[in-house]
Amino acid sequence: MTKLDTQNEFIARHIGPRDADTAAMLELLGYDSVDALTNAVIPESIKDTSILGEQPGLSEADALAKIKAIAAKNQQFKNYIGQGYYGTHTPSPILRNLLENPAWYTAYTPYQPEISQGRLEALLNFQTLISDLTGMQIANASLLDEATAAAEAMTFCKRLSKNKAANTFFVSQHCHPQTLDVLRTRAEPLGIDIEVGDEATITDASAYFGALLQYPASNGDIFDYRALVERFHAANALVAVAADLLALTLLTPPGEFGADVALGSAQRFGVPLGFGGPHAAYFATRDAFKRDMPGRLVGMSVDRFGKPALRLAMQTREQHIRREKATSNICTAQVLLANIASMYAVYHGPKGLTAIAQRVHSFTAILALGLTKLGHSVEQQHFFDTLSIKTGAKTAELHAKARAAGINLREIDAERLGLSLDETTDQAAVEALLALFAGDQAAPAVSELAAQVASRLPQGLLRQSAILQHEVFNRYHSETELMRYLRKLADKDLALDRSMIPLGSCTMKLNAASEMIPVTWPEFGNLHPFAPVEQAAGYTQLTTELEAMLCAATGYDAVSLQPNAGSQGEYAGLLAIRAYHLSRGDDQRDICLIPQSAHGTNPATASMAGMRVVVTACDARGNVDIADLKAKAEEHKDRLAAIMITYPSTHGVFEEGIREICQIIHDNGGQVYIDGANMNAMVGLCAPGQFGGDVSHLNLHKTFCIPHGGGGPGVGPIGVKSHLAPFLPGHGHMARKEGAVSAAPFGSASILPITWMYITMMGGNGLKRASQMAILNANYIARRLEEHYPVLYSGEGGLVAHECILDIRPLKDSSGISVDDVAKRLIDFGFHAPTMSFPVAGTLMIEPTESESKEELDRFCDAMIAIREEIRAVEQGRLDKDDNPLKNAPHTALELVGEWHHAYSREQAVYPVASLIEAKYWPPVGRVDNVYGDRNLVCACPSIEAYQDA
Repeated sequence: MTKLDTQNEFIARHIGPRDADTAAMLELLGYDSVDALTNAVIPESIKDTSILGEQPGLSEADALAKIKAIAAKNQQFKNYIGQGYYGTHTPSPILRNLLENPAWYTAYTPYQPEISQGRLEALLNFQTLISDLTGMQIANASLLDEATAAAEAMTFCKRLSKNKAANTFFVSQHCHPQTLDVLRTRAEPLGIDIEVGDEATITDASAYFGALLQYPASNGDIFDYRALVERFHAANALVAVAADLLALTLLTPPGEFGADVALGSAQRFGVPLGFGGPHAAYFATRDAFKRDMPGRLVGMSVDRFGKPALRLAMQTREQHIRREKATSNICTAQVLLANIASMYAVYHGPKGLTAIAQRVHSFTAILALGLTKLGHSVEQQHFFDTLSIKTGAKTAELHAKARAAGINLREIDAERLGLSLDETTDQAAVEALLALFAGDQAAPAVSELAAQVASRLPQGLLRQSAILQHEVFNRYHSETELMRYLRKLADKDLALDRSMIPLGSCTMKLNAASEMIPVTWPEFGNLHPFAPVEQAAGYTQLTTELEAMLCAATGYDAVSLQPNAGSQGEYAGLLAIRAYHLSRGDDQRDICLIPQSAHGTNPATASMAGMRVVVTACDARGNVDIADLKAKAEEHKDRLAAIMITYPSTHGVFEEGIREICQIIHDNGGQVYIDGANMNAMVGLCAPGQFGGDVSHLNLHKTFCIPHGGGGPGVGPIGVKSHLAPFLPGHGHMARKEGAVSAAPFGSASILPITWMYITMMGGNGLKRASQMAILNANYIARRLEEHYPVLYSGEGGLVAHECILDIRPLKDSSGISVDDVAKRLIDFGFHAPTMSFPVAGTLMIEPTESESKEELDRFCDAMIAIREEIRAVEQGRLDKDDNPLKNAPHTALELVGEWHHAYSREQAVYPVASLIEAKYWPPVGRVDNVYGDRNLVCACPSIEAYQDA
């Protein structure tokens, strides 16, 4: 009989090994089935805790049709809400060649600079763009959103202000409301007082350690802050200014009127609204403060030939190294979105950006004049693109008329409404707005208004300094040139579209095309995050279904999708625990136990949540030392708030004692936070919410297929048991108003369709199979390499979870070859290095994921075995201990065609295995000098002459 149901091929497309490959891999490991293998890996105490079910997945075509129907429920109104979110045009060559290009969106964080020069250059362009527009000396490579950037600025000011007696941070009432929400969330656990008020009425600046101002103001006004900044400085307080980048092309930048920090969003530089994200925030400051600046910083160094090379600078500031002493827990940025914004500036150039800004302002001035002629009271004397209008008793009626016409205006209060114009506003849009406000009157003609209108920017604040003079912003203005520039940069990098990226704990798996397609649909991209909820019925359905899917995958009772990075998920999880204790009167519970093996973000997050970190020991096998944990839990039982534990462990093992660990914490009054970084080993097999966890964050950019984007975006939702559900993040636009951790109610909403698609196509059976195959692939690699490199930790039967750690330290002792040398040599084989020296210095942590085929796993193993043979040659004296392929790796094409000074051959340097002859990746630079880069910090585009001199 003919089979009539649609065949779901997606699971087999997503999972790399074929059936015959799987059988061969199992034979090597000594198991007759994948079920038998995973049965041996998962501890008895947590087996069968998964509640996922066995529902089948949909085919790619059916899933796309289903999500298309969901997207169609979103209503695409013309948005004039503003409040930090604006319509913009994503230039088509950027959409096609960057946002939709796996060479850009599948790349990892540029920790290996030799294979990241393309995206590092794009980020350096971003930093230069921000420094230029803000008038600041140094800018970072992006933060998560404007509100969290403001929160970082608050703690930045607290650390650096010389007014140590003050504990209050002043926030202008003219800041965006969502920024105020996040600031209050961040300030409370740290004991910082927030005072919101009118900056014009401040009488004693010495009462504050810092201040946040908005420029232009959220309601549209442009204030001259120069005298105010001087008053704050005279009182030893620091000043942060949240500034609109497009407005700064026309207005005096914050750095020129004395601000210490400039921050804001780069969203309107070509990044769709996307119901709130992801969008790149920016943070810029003075050179003197660079070592305290949060986030990543791209800097210029040199390679081993003395030629310019880019790298992430001053990484010792990061939370992975500084742990609870870190100034921020941010572990990711918004690289993909920052690169879109930087290329938007490259494509338009200084003249194009200024022309866009002038056009937006001209339409706003025309609209203001027209509204005045119609008898409406516009509140602003000076403005850029935003107006607030006194509409009195007609306010509700005007909103209703606007929505009937497919228009959203900003709801300010019962007596006033607001509107913001943007790049997408044209003459017809202004005419429609005037007609709306005209009522029974005849609307004035836009052409007549244009002939009468004058600039409404304040004359004394017009920008005098030039912007974007560097060649990169003045060359690539044709589509041909930009297309080739983007291709040139992508060709410098290694991303998942070229080869396996075997990073332990980072889960670089397939980001399937069918998952990515809905992201750029206008039905998801064109919604404002503060649009009326009835216009977002599609998003409501999507988020409701996704929350249920993630509850099923984790065994928790409720999920919040708001945290827009794993670090923010950690933070939201600890805030929920903190609020739960406070609700019970346990305000003394502030101790967080964290094992030595934990991710570096864990202790940094605990400190941000106002908790005191107590470190617990690990045993010789890398497991949590339960006796030490029990002793410390009992010692601190009256103050114990939580434990933060990663499971499977950071060492790549399912620890047998996890249920006992959870019970110890609960018996002593604490809550259990289980870090979900390694969830890719558990989905469908065991569930943290069922074996003792109270809260977990999930990295949707790891387990659930959102791409890493070269270092962001990420999504870090949290799942909680029912008793913590009342304390999930709230928002001014949600039922619960308190506890916002992101600027938008659903964080990076526009990339949630990726995870919805993945889970929908995989189904319960497919998700379980993915976890099993991730475990199989990791154990296959461990078994193939164990006779060449010691596998540092394993569980019962010598098995690992979804990742394994190779110990390079004995080889350093015997040969002088370091873990860095092995990592850089892998570049010559066309591979990104595994995770280096984490969680144990001198080791490599390898996670192959389920998406890699046996052929690719073997290619990686063959490379590692060939490298071991080269190390053996050094040990035996057949290769020089200082001049060998590992110490000199990676090798560039330029070195190959130059005079050859090495004792080994050119062929061994660049074609160590035959398969490279067919497909060779050529690193654009030699090994980068990290120390030189930090001592000679350059964090903006250098002049062309500097390159030529080098």
